[in-house]
Amino acid sequence: MKKWQLVGSTTVLGTALFLGACGGAAEKSEDTGSKDAKSTESTESADTATKDLKGEVKGDGSTTVAPIVEKINEEFNTQYPDVTVSVGTSGTGGGFEKFIAGETDFSNASRDIKDEEKKALKDKKIDYTEFKIANDGLTVAVNKDNDFVDYLTFDELKKIYSGEAKTWKDVRADFPAEEIKAFSPDQSHGTYDFFSEEVLDKADIKAEKNADTNVIVSSVKDNKNGIGFFGYNFYQENKDSLKAVKIQGKDEKEPVEATEETVKDGSYALSRPLFIYAKNESLKNNEAFKEFMKFTLEKAGQASTDSGYVALEDKDYEADLKKLDEVK
Repeated sequence: MKKWQLVGSTTVLGTALFLGACGGAAEKSEDTGSKDAKSTESTESADTATKDLKGEVKGDGSTTVAPIVEKINEEFNTQYPDVTVSVGTSGTGGGFEKFIAGETDFSNASRDIKDEEKKALKDKKIDYTEFKIANDGLTVAVNKDNDFVDYLTFDELKKIYSGEAKTWKDVRADFPAEEIKAFSPDQSHGTYDFFSEEVLDKADIKAEKNADTNVIVSSVKDNKNGIGFFGYNFYQENKDSLKAVKIQGKDEKEPVEATEETVKDGSYALSRPLFIYAKNESLKNNEAFKEFMKFTLEKAGQASTDSGYVALEDKDYEADLKKLDEVK
């Protein structure tokens, strides 16, 4: 299981800004200087509070959500250098296992929590709060040299990933009679669950599976007849060496490309929300975690965009901040 952990040192940026402010104040009138002094006192108080915050925060879960949280954590670490935030990437399912076991404060997820996971948490008397932090468009991609697949319907995707179609000609009559090389995340990923539910009516996926999404991307790159699926972010990072496939949903008349607009408005058939599930007990008793979650919701929009995903509306983040504040 891949893990990343950020433990930083004290930043000097605040000091530099403080010195600049003091230099300017000397040239102002006495009244302005008094106001600046009050402002400086307020800043010093805030800085002290920031430096005084200590603690440990633990999370695990979706590799799809991880890039967003990583960007947020990098910025959080510069402001709260004495808080250690460690996050595993064992997949949505693996993250929920640790969450249910009481090993983590939060769990990243690229799908909704399942009924059996809800029950397991209830049995363990673990209360939680769900926070939606971004939108994703699960992207189907083929090899860059594939010159015959421009779009696929849900029925055609089902033929491929149920194992019914062995060659591309089995998918569509005018495709070549060449063997399909299908790749997929393994069962630990929310991406697997989402695709299985949306496309295969919850049936098992028949493909070469891997826990590492980067391996799936590489496999499609390396196989002329390869096809795979992964989060929008992974396609964006590799779009020069992959070919995205437009998708025609079950009730759609035309295939739709995964773009920021189609993912945001839900017109892309494989659009999905991304979540963080936070343990209420940790929010109440771990000040560092409560501050981390507040910081996350304040920064999630920009971090999502920077990570290659689609941000929510500002009002959605504001609603989640209100929800966070209500956990007492």
